[in-house]
Amino acid sequence: MASRKLVTDARTALDGVLFDGMTIMAGGFGLCGIPENLIDALVASGVKDLTVVSNNAGVDGFGLGKLLETRQIRKMISSYVGENKLFAELFLKGELEIEFNPQGTLAERIRAGGAGIPAFFTATGVGTQVADGKEVRDFDGRNYVMERGIVADLSIVKAWKGDEEGNLIYRKTARNFNPMMATAGKVTVAEVEHLVPVGSLDADSIHTPGIFVKRILEGKFEKRIEQRTVRKRAA
Repeated sequence: MASRKLVTDARTALDGVLFDGMTIMAGGFGLCGIPENLIDALVASGVKDLTVVSNNAGVDGFGLGKLLETRQIRKMISSYVGENKLFAELFLKGELEIEFNPQGTLAERIRAGGAGIPAFFTATGVGTQVADGKEVRDFDGRNYVMERGIVADLSIVKAWKGDEEGNLIYRKTARNFNPMMATAGKVTVAEVEHLVPVGSLDADSIHTPGIFVKRILEGKFEKRIEQRTVRKRAA
């Protein structure tokens, strides 16, 4: 029996899911483990006024940088955006809203959203601008700031291997943010490097159970390197 989750391409994977003003989580760390095909499909769709939750904003001309070029992103919820010049330009011009988070706080906000936890307290950010306008409470003589969990309308994630029912395995750095985002989207769409038959994956090695994934596709990836560093040759 054919899988109801398996689709042939990224545009089909997003059919009926997108709407203007939605919140989208995009997995990956830097350019590692990002859903390249689904980002391109978002660009092609023309959906706009997006709030995008991502550790970073890609680089100029690649990853989420493509959505910045087309001005489809209204707000970023991120922790590190230092590799994107256009991001800085749009922010300084007042054309892009930013909600900065300490990286661990961002990760926990996403995990909390996926776990059904509406808010939590953390010591990170107390006494800084991060805590402005938020509740601060004393626990055992130390102040903690309340942070809200995040739930997205759509999570787009990228895995190393996946089967036709959406069970996913991530590889190395691609495990940053992808697994927790897969649980925190009202709809989660996954793209994988290698699509395998159901039963091919070691059950003990699965990072994201297929129950979280609505659609899955096998993608083609450029896997661009964010900062290429090479050792100089000996004279």
